[in-house]
Amino acid sequence: MIHVGMTEAYRVLGSDDLAELHDHRRDFAYDVLVGLSEKPKQLSSRYFYDDEGSRLFQEIMESPEYYLTGAEREILEGHAAEILRRSTGEPFDLVDLGAGDGAKTCVLLEHLLEAGADVRYVPIDISEGAMGSLADSLLTRLPGLSMHGLVSEYVDGVHWLSAHAAQRPKLVLFLGSNIGNFNAGQARAFLRRLWSSLAEGDRVLVGFDLKKDIDRLLGAYNDARGVTARFNVNLLARINRELGANFELEKFRHFSSYDVFSGAMESYLVSLEEQRVFVEAVGQEFHFEAWEPVHTEYSYKYLPSDIRSLAADTGFVIEEDFHDAKRDFVDSLWRVERAVR
Repeated sequence: MIHVGMTEAYRVLGSDDLAELHDHRRDFAYDVLVGLSEKPKQLSSRYFYDDEGSRLFQEIMESPEYYLTGAEREILEGHAAEILRRSTGEPFDLVDLGAGDGAKTCVLLEHLLEAGADVRYVPIDISEGAMGSLADSLLTRLPGLSMHGLVSEYVDGVHWLSAHAAQRPKLVLFLGSNIGNFNAGQARAFLRRLWSSLAEGDRVLVGFDLKKDIDRLLGAYNDARGVTARFNVNLLARINRELGANFELEKFRHFSSYDVFSGAMESYLVSLEEQRVFVEAVGQEFHFEAWEPVHTEYSYKYLPSDIRSLAADTGFVIEEDFHDAKRDFVDSLWRVERAVR
């Protein structure tokens, strides 16, 4: 059951806030049961981001091989004024889906505060630990910031916000190529749900990693320090901690590859020997053959034509695309349009 709590800086959404109560431990256990019963086995990347997973992902973003963070920071630093000029009225909410440590968003927030804008910052993240760290960091760095974070699933948070602050225009940030974790059908479903939660004229700034040299892609997901490997293996550690499993972490290794047809980087955990793992929460033992893979993540890369199709299919109009100098990455500014076509 979701814990209900409140601080001045963020709120943990619970049964009083959401139309439907989500039991996250039950959902986690069910998804593990289904995923490890499938052939091939799979675990959802949505469960990467417990507190330890969020911390490890911050390390990944700081690694020299992970070009995405620098490319997007370059975009935001170079185009902050134009992004905000095109996308906001006052007062408005700056809604941040999966803010992480807030480093990139801080570029926009500093610009807004310097301009005296009437903005409320609303980060939404599933990790309460990550939200607490973000609140401490940003309110220390930007003492004039109005912040009201939400600890919840992304779309649940946006639905709640729309019900409680429907009159305020919104600019929603979905940065860092998070959209790439969805396949084509999932991306369309997510964006349609987001579209349905927003009002006519609200904007969304979506980050897309563009297709590029394959060796650079492989390097970004196989960093020399092995942080990405620890990030993936932490998913098994989380199953041990929260669901009472007995995974021996050293008996699995991380592996990433690129599918040139789908355009996806794919991550796996590979069993190094034949073994059996018991998961107490579902009361079941799972058999792993030696060298059997467990799929953990997709990270899809895009062509410009893919981005145009995705916006058109989900009810948005592209207002402008902002690129870094190398054109590795694009932050695409979309507007909600409800006119029947």
